[in-house]
Order: sequence, then structure tokens, then C-alpha cells
Amino acid sequence: MSDAPDIKQSVKQKYARAAKRVAGGDRACCGDQDSRGGRCDPITSNLYASSDAATVPADALTASLGCGNPTALAELKPGEIVLDLGSGGGIDVLLSARRVGPAGKVYGLDMTDEMLALARDNQKKAGVDNVEFLNGEMEHIPLPEDSVDVIISNCVINLSTDKDRVIEQAFRVLKPGGRLAVSDVVVRGQVPAEIRRSVELWIGCIAGALEESEYRHKLAAAGFEAVEIEPTRIYRAEDAREFLVSAGLDADAIAPEIEGKFMSAFVRARKPV
Repeated sequence: MSDAPDIKQSVKQKYARAAKRVAGGDRACCGDQDSRGGRCDPITSNLYASSDAATVPADALTASLGCGNPTALAELKPGEIVLDLGSGGGIDVLLSARRVGPAGKVYGLDMTDEMLALARDNQKKAGVDNVEFLNGEMEHIPLPEDSVDVIISNCVINLSTDKDRVIEQAFRVLKPGGRLAVSDVVVRGQVPAEIRRSVELWIGCIAGALEESEYRHKLAAAGFEAVEIEPTRIYRAEDAREFLVSAGLDADAIAPEIEGKFMSAFVRARKPV
């Protein structure tokens, strides 16, 4: 993909701005709009139970740009080694660290310096020791093969311009029998390209969301088995109305083409033993 470097740089800049907003006392947002404008919803709102939110620093919660709560669905066990792809401000790393306990360990991988700095600061505030944040890209995971039990991620794989490589890397570093348990945005069914581009401008987090059957195919092609895609939040056309109208688009005309087709989903798969 010829524009991949430009897309990657744009992603880094967006997440750097989000980290700086949080450091300045604001909250992060999927898009680049003022985070106080309410346009982060429905993607990033109300993802974490109050019992989870209460256990992490406030900046870890406000920096979240996810579309789910993979830590609540991954069934983490004490002693497991976990890798979070695109760990951002660190909320899922910190929640996972408490679940795996002192005998386990959680790596957070991110390519944005500002997010890594925020995550390390949140780690200190949380007083969590069994965590290590790594600077790197999920297309080139800086860990040896067969080294982690579980890979989680929260609305990040869709941002990659080389998802095949990400999935291959995930398969490489998982131990035999290891689990992929990620939250991501998925498209169900066909959406006209011009409409999909417009909606993706609204849902800033899902610029490269895969169609459900394509996601399944890529996981299977990499060697994963027991692939499951479970919808956790389906986005309604009405959710995008304000944005579509402000962009000069006919929301009523577009609605039938997108209704119920964009969703957050929990994606599970296993590396064979």
C-alpha cells in the first residue's frame, strides 16, 4: 500500500494529540474534534464497569480510545503473560496486570512516544510492577516467538495498513494453545465505498475496519483456529446523523446503507497446540 507511511504517521499524530489532551486535563477522543463536543460517542463511551474504572488512574481511563473491554472478555488467569497491541494510555494493561497477578506479566506495545509516556506515568500512579511498556509497531512485535499466553487489543488492529502482518506477528509470539482476544471494529456486509469513507470520517477509529468474513479468513490463513466474532456494540445510523449533516451529507439517504453494518466486536482465536 503506497500511502501506508502517510497513514501510519497520521495515526501517530492523532494519538500524540490525544495523549497531550489528557495530560492537559481534557479527555481523548477517536476523532480530532474537541473532546467536549460529545462526538466520541458511541464508540468510546461507557466501556468499563465502575468496578474496573475505580482501580486505574483517571488519566488511564480518559485516555482510552477503545471500542470494547478486552480484559473483561479474555478470561485472563493468574500467572499468564499478556501482550496488549496498541496499549495507549495503559488502561487495559493495568487491568490485565491485576487479573494475572504478581506471578503473571503484561506487556504494552505502542508506537507513540506521548502515549508511552502517559502509560508509564499511569503505571507509577497505579503502583503496578508486573508491567512493561514497549516502544514498537504491531507489524514488528519486539518479542520472541512462543512467548505470550494471551494477546489483547482495543480498537487498534483496524488502524494498521498491513493487517496480514499484524495477525502473522500475533500468531508468532503466542505460545502453542495461546489465545487472541481482541476488541475491534468490524463491518458486517457490504457498504458502498463512498458511503463507507464518509462514515469512517465520523468514526475516526475505524478507518480500516475489516469486513467480518475477511477478518475470519485472515485469521485462518495465519494458522489460527476456533475463530469467533461476537458483536458487542452495533452502531446505528442515527448515531452519525449530527456528523453527516455537518459534513453536508444526506443522513436520511445514507442511513439504509449503513444501518447495523458497523459494529464493535470481540474477536477470539487460538493458536493450535
